[in-house]
Amino acid sequence: MTRTVLITGTSTGFGEATARLFASRGWNVVATMRRPEEGAALAGLDNVLVTRLDVQDQASIDAALAAGIERFGRLDVLVNNAGFGLFGVFEGTSRDKIREQFDVNLFGLMDVTRAVLPHFRAHRAGVIVNVSSGAGVFALPMISLYCASKFALEGFSASLSYELASLGIAVKVVEPGGVTSTRFGERSGGEAARAAVPADYEPFVTAAQEVFAGLRAARADATSDEVAEVIWTAATDGSDRLRYVATDDIKPLVAARRETSEDAYLAFMRERVGPKTGQERPGRGEAA
Repeated sequence: MTRTVLITGTSTGFGEATARLFASRGWNVVATMRRPEEGAALAGLDNVLVTRLDVQDQASIDAALAAGIERFGRLDVLVNNAGFGLFGVFEGTSRDKIREQFDVNLFGLMDVTRAVLPHFRAHRAGVIVNVSSGAGVFALPMISLYCASKFALEGFSASLSYELASLGIAVKVVEPGGVTSTRFGERSGGEAARAAVPADYEPFVTAAQEVFAGLRAARADATSDEVAEVIWTAATDGSDRLRYVATDDIKPLVAARRETSEDAYLAFMRERVGPKTGQERPGRGEAA
């Protein structure tokens, strides 16, 4: 029987590349996105159903699952890929934008997962692949809300994996770093442009932007296709492995977080990504 995957956020980036990869390897693909008109190229592929799914709209989630099951008979894998990143200082980010960050990256993912679980339980089988980020492992300046949403995703995924293992359902987490062949940065940049930055933060913001420029310059040329291959592996390897680091650029930072002491990790990160503003931190006994 041909297997079927449902993928969220397939209009661009990792989602589109993953949809193409699964389709090329003979799978049925339910390629979902907020605006299905952007998926015309995917719709032209064999065994691909392009349909609307907005993770902030429960009715669209239910309709997309129903459409996929009606078309292909069953679902075997869910890839939760839809997401975006806020960039800017926390204090300058509105409550509404913070809520949207979590609605898309975490609560929407939970809603899609909850909707598919009865189907997976009925078959005592299924794989859920949650696309996280290196920012779900280590924290970077200027993306505190994005980090918070991805740290939460990581904890949710790990806990959920214990709950579902006895039902034959696997949970996997894929952790990519920065990939330039997506439109992720475009939306992050747009969100940053709309954020208010209190003047006191301006030296920090300037320094942080220099840090990110350095990280981008040192980044390996990972592609969405390479991340899609890791998603494929996570979905099909049949193992009980939970986490998959998807790009080489973040491996040193992941290793620092997971394989060293807390003090060593913080020293490593502060040296690597801590912007230098020229301002001394208050010493003991001084007012902060």
